[in-house]
Amino acid sequence: MDMSSRFRGFLPVVVDLETGGFDPATNPILEIAAVQVRFEGRTLQPAEGWRRAVHPYPGGVCNPAALKVTGIDPMDPNRQALGEGEALRQLFRYVRTAIKQTGCHRAILVAHNAAFDQQFLNRAVERTQVKRNPFHPFSFIDTASLAAVAFGHTVLSEACARADIAFDRDKAHDALYDAERTAELFCAVVNAWEGRGPL
Repeated sequence: MDMSSRFRGFLPVVVDLETGGFDPATNPILEIAAVQVRFEGRTLQPAEGWRRAVHPYPGGVCNPAALKVTGIDPMDPNRQALGEGEALRQLFRYVRTAIKQTGCHRAILVAHNAAFDQQFLNRAVERTQVKRNPFHPFSFIDTASLAAVAFGHTVLSEACARADIAFDRDKAHDALYDAERTAELFCAVVNAWEGRGPL
């Protein structure tokens, strides 16, 4: 299977953001992770993962309740966090390299409740003025919607359970862990669909 033709020339890249709240206008990104997917024969499989801790942008407000859920201490020096702009530049380089390697022409964001991640990502791009964003500006693939159709549930942990994907709730809200499970879920839906043809 050719990645450059399977998704209309778009490269699916699974992304997960951990943030300081639910408002992309005021709450900062605290962690970014991305996972590539690739075909092995006709089977889509998760591939390389990428992750960076992110410093809250100046003026960004972290909601204590959100920090309690994620377990992130934004001021912990051991996080080795990058500034928001540098984290985005590194993410975009990682994605553009994958686009070139696969012969695709652009990336499309895949995420669980993808509108959330896309809004935060787009707002951060506006704030930092980082150029050459490889992701489609408004289209995305939402695995919560896919899971609702394929497995009858939208919550990531429960959808994974129904798809026979191991999910450790103690590791949830770690950006890379959630991105890896989301990638497995996305691949499970795509692989189940292959061969069925149009309805």
